[in-house]
Amino acid sequence: MRTSMIRALTLVAATAASTSVWAADADHGADLARRWCASCHLIEGTQKQASADVPSFAEIARKADFTPEKVAFFLLDPHPKMPSFPLNRLEAADIAAYIGSLRK
Repeated sequence: MRTSMIRALTLVAATAASTSVWAADADHGADLARRWCASCHLIEGTQKQASADVPSFAEIARKADFTPEKVAFFLLDPHPKMPSFPLNRLEAADIAAYIGSLRK
């Protein structure tokens, strides 16, 4: 009985975790990135200009340790390298999902 309960709880936890990943909207993340990030980062191939000293979104996506969760946390954690943007958790997850969609 106890083993069955542990398996059921593990399944629920795994489903909840995968549901939150699928809930992120990469298209909305692309829209947010055009609004908030494109002044510094190269966010898409059609963009003509970005700051030379910051990585492109494609470079960020190709990092060996990239995960959408790390990027979302980074966006929500105040730090001096980037301006403070009023992003909520869902918006940060959407931007991270967009960056993840660029991973090749």
